[in-house]
Amino acid sequence: MSSKVPSPDSIDALKSKMSVQKDTDKFFMSITEGEKKPFDFLRVLYDGCIAGGVAGVMVETALYPIDTIKTRLQVARDGGKIVLKGLYSGLSGNLVGVLPASAIFIGVYEPTKQQLLQSLPENLSAVAHFAAGAIGGIASSIVRVPTEVVKQRMQIGQFRSAPDAVRLIVSNEGFKGLYAGYGSFLLRDLPFDAIELCIYEQLRIGYKLAAKRDPNDPENAMLGAVAGAITGAVTTPLDVVKTRLMVQGSQNHYKGISDCVRTIVKEEGTHALFKGIGPRVLWIGVGGSIFFCVLEKTKQILARNRQTKAEIRK
Repeated sequence: MSSKVPSPDSIDALKSKMSVQKDTDKFFMSITEGEKKPFDFLRVLYDGCIAGGVAGVMVETALYPIDTIKTRLQVARDGGKIVLKGLYSGLSGNLVGVLPASAIFIGVYEPTKQQLLQSLPENLSAVAHFAAGAIGGIASSIVRVPTEVVKQRMQIGQFRSAPDAVRLIVSNEGFKGLYAGYGSFLLRDLPFDAIELCIYEQLRIGYKLAAKRDPNDPENAMLGAVAGAITGAVTTPLDVVKTRLMVQGSQNHYKGISDCVRTIVKEEGTHALFKGIGPRVLWIGVGGSIFFCVLEKTKQILARNRQTKAEIRK
């Protein structure tokens, strides 16, 4: 019984083909579900907290004036004049809350996302991103809601400083005053966080598949802008309701979310639910571009620094 011995050329060709196939498999694995590496919860949590905190502060500082205009537009009634002074009112106090809130949000989102991606089928990655965004939003709401209440009260001129705002809100309305509109905040921010993160992650996956590489900084910014603008437009009515409930203070003009919606539609018309949509879409679109670009860049820097330290120790 004889067998044909393959030529050296055919052996080399076979090795080359296997190498290409291996690289291709590795590429698609990295796009869809990531390479099978041990899950380091603490490292992912740490990186998420640092990157989220940096990104949150950058966005808030750059776009605070647009947010102030948006808030004043939403609060104005019967064609009231919008004051354009003091557009940075309350920024410093707000950053005290934005830093830990953004750190908690991404710090919880990243490990939750990775755990869900490992647990769910590959074709349900959008579900993992959506659920992780909602969970991150719930965790950060403990800090984000009081920060938002103080910020918006200062933006419309009720208080001059964050410490005064906190002291007077607690004095006049009790501690629960710092969580005014908490239900409407969750109604707006949980779907917002979930939708924005889901859209961004899915756009990023699609871009990787099309370009066969990771997006660079300008491309991350572009994807973040698209995700932010779409989400901002869709959730504007929820934002209007949240703003009205947060700034009403002890006046109790609205009794709750449903009453707020009914009253706005009855007194001002349905279009009032979309007040401030222009500044909001601009603010969140540009904010999304800055946030996700800074987020990805910070994660890259942290990973490079860790790799450099590991090589030095060797």
